Amino acid sequence: MELVAANAARLTPERVAQLPAAVARPGYDRAAMRVGIVHLGLGAFVRAHLAAVNEAALDAGADPCWGICGVSLRQADTRDALAPQSGLYALALRSADADGHEQTRMAVIGCLLETLVAPEDPQAVLARIAHADTRIVSVTVTEKGYCHDPASGRLNMLHPDIVHDLAHPLAPRSTIGFLVWGLRQRRAAGLGPITLMSLDNLPGNGHLLRGMVLAFAQQVDAALAAWIEALCAFPCSMVDRIVPRTTDGDRREVAHMLGMHDAWPVLAEPYLEWVVEDQFAAGRPDWSLGGARFVAEAAPFETLKLRTVNGTHSALAYLAVMAGWATVDQAMAQPALKAYLAALLQEEIVPTLPPLPGLDLTRYQQRLLQRFENPALKHQTRQIAMDGSQKLPQRLLDTVRARLAADLPIGRLALAVAAWLHFLRGVDEAGRAYDIQDPLAAELAQRYAQAEYAARHTGAGPAALLAWTQMLTGLPTVFADLGDDPRFVRAVALAAHRLRSQGVAGALEAAQQEGISPAS
Repeated sequence: MELVAANAARLTPERVAQLPAAVARPGYDRAAMRVGIVHLGLGAFVRAHLAAVNEAALDAGADPCWGICGVSLRQADTRDALAPQSGLYALALRSADADGHEQTRMAVIGCLLETLVAPEDPQAVLARIAHADTRIVSVTVTEKGYCHDPASGRLNMLHPDIVHDLAHPLAPRSTIGFLVWGLRQRRAAGLGPITLMSLDNLPGNGHLLRGMVLAFAQQVDAALAAWIEALCAFPCSMVDRIVPRTTDGDRREVAHMLGMHDAWPVLAEPYLEWVVEDQFAAGRPDWSLGGARFVAEAAPFETLKLRTVNGTHSALAYLAVMAGWATVDQAMAQPALKAYLAALLQEEIVPTLPPLPGLDLTRYQQRLLQRFENPALKHQTRQIAMDGSQKLPQRLLDTVRARLAADLPIGRLALAVAAWLHFLRGVDEAGRAYDIQDPLAAELAQRYAQAEYAARHTGAGPAALLAWTQMLTGLPTVFADLGDDPRFVRAVALAAHRLRSQGVAGALEAAQQEGISPAS
């Protein structure tokens, strides 16, 4: 990470008073705070979302027991950047006015009180989960962090981290291992239950986390599993805020606005949505003061977000990477892509949504596309394209299933799925190579090679593309039953043919001209 200058003053608690007046800063006594929330997966998103909402609650007078301990599960880089700053960091909310001029609203977040690195000291993490002050453990570990089979939703007992963690109670590696062994220590100490809260983009994320934890706990101790099941809470939630990766250029800009150096600020759009079920085993802050919405049932909001925001984001990303459009706003400047996404939302995604009384879906769709157009974020399409095998089932394939069950066309959804398959070749239309960053990367590469072989040995034309598509959509861990549905395979094969023969621009033009593909 690049420093602004060798002698740049560092953001520290002692220098907060020197910040420019326009920069918001903690309005509470940080010295009186203690940790009540342990968060696993200390990445940019949680620092721009949960921590920002928690900060607002603290500023409004929430109990000082709700400080956060952030845990990095893999690397020490976040801890190394923030520890010299006592956990302080800047949150820059970026937008653009009607004329396209970029605007930034800056705040220094103070509720991150402690940072731990799990591989360095796993017992410190377990002790934090088991600490008497801890009342909530939250997680943002992305879809792959649950060590589950995305198609079935079951814990993968053969996952190397799960195998390791069952044998090493004092040195776990996985999210699930840390949670269960930490809860075992907590129960053994005679302490009460806590809330375990997923903030990842997964349908029924609380139910999924509960299932993974109980499956692991059953392998450890049936009595522990029964204690967790009866007393701990696993609320579901929907989170929504676009948080791009921080660059050195961002650090320089933030340093200029702060008048001092922040080693790892986070950037985000102003928009924030958090819908969370009000099911907590040991209390909670009043996060509604920071914009959260507490509900009895989060499922309809989860479906809305996964299918609209995440589904269109993934569709955009795979098409954009192949076309060479590096950022989301650059992709949205392409009229054909913008028209495709608008039609995908209106014609194929929105009709599958559950009832959401009071929500203006037309306005919601318009606002979503406007969020994607935000030129101030410079959100990299390659970042969104990561881990497709883990994302597609809930972002696109569940919508496909809903439409096929109603015997409705899937032409535009098929193009999004085909874009991911096309993306797996690892070379864009200009011949630039890129890595496939995915937990199933090796298996996907093997499948892709087999698909190419099947296509070459099937002849030419539609039959070859159908064989290619059948091989790729036959991957059960991603597609499950859809690989056996000829309607799905044919629609994806047609879209793949257009991408391979006409490129992204040609495929989008064909989609725009035809509307819903008759072959769907």
